Amino acid sequence: MKKSVLAFGALALGVAFSAPAMAADVSACLITKTDTNPFFVKMKEGATAKAKELGVSLKSYAGKVDGDSESQVAAIESCIADGAKGILLTASDTKGIVSSVKKARDAGVLVIALDTPLEPADAADATFATDNLLAGKLIGQWAKETLGDKAKDAKVGFLDLTPSQPTVDVLRDQGFMMGFGIDPKNPDKIGDEDDKRIVGHDVTNGNEEGGRKAMENLLQKDPGINVIHTINEPAAVGAYQALKAVGMEKNVLIVSVDGGCPGVKSVKEGVIGATSQQYPLLMASLGIEAIKKFADSGEKPKPTEGKSFFDTGVSLVTDKPVSGVKSIDTKEGTAKCWG
Repeated sequence: MKKSVLAFGALALGVAFSAPAMAADVSACLITKTDTNPFFVKMKEGATAKAKELGVSLKSYAGKVDGDSESQVAAIESCIADGAKGILLTASDTKGIVSSVKKARDAGVLVIALDTPLEPADAADATFATDNLLAGKLIGQWAKETLGDKAKDAKVGFLDLTPSQPTVDVLRDQGFMMGFGIDPKNPDKIGDEDDKRIVGHDVTNGNEEGGRKAMENLLQKDPGINVIHTINEPAAVGAYQALKAVGMEKNVLIVSVDGGCPGVKSVKEGVIGATSQQYPLLMASLGIEAIKKFADSGEKPKPTEGKSFFDTGVSLVTDKPVSGVKSIDTKEGTAKCWG
């Protein structure tokens, strides 16, 4: 399955290769938000395997924690100095890192944003990502249909990423609101909504400990909270731990985004009700292919028709399907996690 998907992706990008030896002098960099989040671990696996296949020299960098933009800026400087042909970047600060990205592009480096679009998106040469707005809408629609008439009186909490509100955070957050039937107001900003069902927002740094603390904070605001949107599955697991500690784990519907193998397992076990699955290995593999093609021909990747980015796909994973929302079950989600 993975081989066929990657082959299709390469075809969609128009990538054609001769012998891997042609790329012997091609170097690339992968810069992720952290090197511990399973999502970025899988992304690194995909980039490493594809680089080895194509004979591309790859160096990998990561922030110390999600939100550590300084380390990412330093990594870009290192990549420029090393003469990298391309950089694959998941930015922690999607606005703040733009000047560093410009410096790289001015030096002739192809910069591809993975998963998280920059602000503005065209600050990068291309973006390979899940449609994060759609990912949010899917879990919002699922939560609304699951609650039925109770959705109109729901008490909803949001466990977001970081205070800087990177694009991936905003898109998933606002997408959930649209799917659930909440007016997000300014679609480019988190926290300006006035829907009475919203208990509040807190940040998690995308990890379990952050999710636990943020959930505790929201419970203090309103112990009657019954729906939680989480930026990713580690944060969702942390939220569940906080709820379980006070005997509320069966009273709150948790939804998330990522669809990693541990996350799908959490859906199967009932920790998470539904999650939107994305494909980081594919993002990174296609990114390496695009850098190789750019090095060989100077051609840059093109977006999916009708979109401003190359869409690597999304699927809703749940064992409790609802009418009107297309989904796959955890068996299929497990087979696909993280292609």
